[in-house]
Order: sequence, then structure tokens, then C-alpha cells
Amino acid sequence: MAILHMVLTLIRAFFQGRSGLVLENLALRQQLAVLRRSVKRPKLRRRDRLFWVFLRHAWEKWESSLILVKPETVVHWHRQAFKAFWRWKSRRKKPGRPPLDPEIIALIHRMANDNPTWGAPRITSELLLLGYEVRDTTVAKYLPRRRHGPSSQRWRTFLKNHLPETVACDFFVVPTATFRLLYCFLILSHDRRRIVHFNVTSNPTAKWTAQQMVEAFPGDGPIPKYLIRDRDGIYGGYFRRRVQNMGIREFVTSRRSPWQNPFVERVIGTIRRECLDHVIVLGEDHLRRLLKSYIRYYHGVRPHLSLHRNAPIPRKVEPGRGRVIAIPHVGGLHHHYKRAA
Repeated sequence: MAILHMVLTLIRAFFQGRSGLVLENLALRQQLAVLRRSVKRPKLRRRDRLFWVFLRHAWEKWESSLILVKPETVVHWHRQAFKAFWRWKSRRKKPGRPPLDPEIIALIHRMANDNPTWGAPRITSELLLLGYEVRDTTVAKYLPRRRHGPSSQRWRTFLKNHLPETVACDFFVVPTATFRLLYCFLILSHDRRRIVHFNVTSNPTAKWTAQQMVEAFPGDGPIPKYLIRDRDGIYGGYFRRRVQNMGIREFVTSRRSPWQNPFVERVIGTIRRECLDHVIVLGEDHLRRLLKSYIRYYHGVRPHLSLHRNAPIPRKVEPGRGRVIAIPHVGGLHHHYKRAA
């Protein structure tokens, strides 16, 4: 509407007498002077700026009629419009190379994580053999950042690759109602997270600990290839000789590095949180019975996230719509649920 009003005013100026045009111009200038005294900085819209930019090119004496702003401001507007125009004209609809398929990116990450010694050329070769046309530079762009130095197998990779033939052992302390300290020795098989053996004593020795290894693997069954343990002094020369004679290779964790023996540390934490933190232990026999009851629940009922949400001894899925019943375990501390027959 404002632009239409200005156009009509311009047309009327051509047909109006010179004296009337002079008086109208004088009246408009007087009102603009009043407006300029009362308003320090008027608010201009984009179309107002465009009007003055256009008028600067169409009329030589445009500066004589400019009152609201300075002529330098109009020149600045024109330069901004010039930059915006060429920015729009030189734009690119799709900058850079086309993006890589998310499926290929996920495959690059998977190959890099599964094979720590592989670089971009090796992964590119595998992708080409799978029918994906990519370049080394593209693969290198999506590779995860690694620390500088020679590539080597990570500890987690070693644990994962040797799950069926690796066991871990550790001690944990349990206080009794009479403030005695009982020591529980635990041997865990990494395969299916099974607790192979446990025992309780108030006076652990290297000979007693070595005997637990013999009772856990008497020789008539499979014997693990690797044993992971910490640097506790109880694993002395007698223990090491007995384990070596059994044909088991020991891996000793670094000092103050429980994360290097993660499976058994996690099982001990689970036993504390789900069992021992909720009862008061009366003695060795009571603790032994309590752990035996929990381990039965742990093996046959308790689901594990690392075992695809199933128990070490896999439970069968019971589909259907029958009535669900609860079966108590560990003195009612835990339950498991199944459908009634």
C-alpha cells in the first residue's frame, strides 16, 4: 500500500501546477522537520531501504530530498544489497561431495573396531570386495581417532577372543555379625559367565588357594588355558607352581587396575548388591549356604545383558497367554516368573 501511494503521488505531481507542488513540498518538509525533532532514529523497513537505493540510481538530486538518514547510509544499504545479490547468485545447491551412505559409514566403524591393526587402505579393499566404490581418503575421514603409536590388540579384544578358554579368580571380604572377616574365593568362567567354584575361609593361604584351583579343575574335565588374577600376595610361589603344573597360563593385571579383570569384578559387585547387602552373615556355614543359594539363582534364572538377556544356563522362552506365577529364590529376595502348566 505504501508503494502504491508513492506511485500515485508521483503521477499527481506531473499533472499538478508548479505553485501547488511547491506549497505541498514545503508542507511535507515542515512535517518532516517536526518528526525529526521528536524521533531520534526512525524505524525503516526493508522496502523503505530498497526505495532509496532505487531512487539513488534513478534521480541525480536524490541527496537534496533525503532527510531521515544520511546519504552515506543509503550507500551502505546499496553495498549490502550488492553483496546479498552476488551471494545468492554464486550459491551452490549441493556443496562438496555427495554424502556417504550411512550403511557404509556403519560398516567402516565396525571393521575398524573389529580389526585394530587395519588402516584405511585395508578397509577400502574389503569394501571394494563387497561392492562398495569408495576411496582411501573417504574411509580415512570416517575412521575413529586412535592414539599414536604401534597398533596392537586391545585387552578387551583379547578377552573377547578367548572367552571359552579363560577363567578369572579373585577374593572378596564379608563381615559377620560378630565383626569377623570371612574371605570368599571365586573362580569365574568367561564363557557364559559361569561361577565354576567358590569357597569361604577365615584364614586364606597360598596352599588353600591352590587347592581351590585343583577342586575347580580336578582333571577329569576341560581345563582352561588362561587364568586372570590380580597381584595379591596370596598368589605366591606355591600357587603359581600348582597352576603351572595344571597347564594353565597366568595373566596378572596391573597395579590398581580392576578394569583389567572386569568379569569377575562385576560378578562380585552383583553378589554384593543383590545378596550380601541385604542380609547379616552369621558365620562360615551361613555364608556358604547363602552363596550356594544365590549361585543357583544366578546360573539358572538371572538374565544377563551380555548373554542376550538370558541366564548362564539358558532359559526357554514361554510364549502364550497362560497365568504367570512367581517362584522365590534366595529366601524370597529374588523371584523368577513362568507360566503355569
